Amino acid sequence: MAFQLLHKKSYHLLVRRNFGFAVVLAISALMLFGCSVKQPVPEDGFDRAIEFKRDAPYNRPYQVNGKRYYPLVNPNGYKERGIASWYGAESGNRTAMGVKFNPDGLSAAHKTLPLPSRVKVTNLQNGRSIILVVNDRGPFAKNRLIDLSKGAAKAIGVKGLVEVEVEYIGEYAGSNR
Repeated sequence: MAFQLLHKKSYHLLVRRNFGFAVVLAISALMLFGCSVKQPVPEDGFDRAIEFKRDAPYNRPYQVNGKRYYPLVNPNGYKERGIASWYGAESGNRTAMGVKFNPDGLSAAHKTLPLPSRVKVTNLQNGRSIILVVNDRGPFAKNRLIDLSKGAAKAIGVKGLVEVEVEYIGEYAGSNR
């Protein structure tokens, strides 16, 4: 009888200790799970944490193939027509801003607009337009105004080269501005 009584006390003590441990373990797991929730990926694939920095290296004058380019200090009112092309083979490479290039995102490369900028690009053949983020430098092919990501080109019906109008909308300041 003494053995059964001792056994019941040990059992209840063991259950109580394990229950306390299980509660602490469950609370810890919930806290860790709460910390690991990922933010949804933005539709344009562009990192919202990127800040506009006018004095950043990618917004300073630069040289490519012997030609010097001067990023615009005040692009307000910028509107230009020219030839657009698209690029997508650079998937995973870094843009001039250092962000990972997403060919399916809505972004573009421009020689002189400040990075990052929001622009409206209109396909002059079909009238379709899109607002996207300029986050790279280029195109450096002759007579090209802008290089669109594959996703942006698809959105406005660009299959090769096409005449477009590019209009500066404003600084790209992320989702919190």
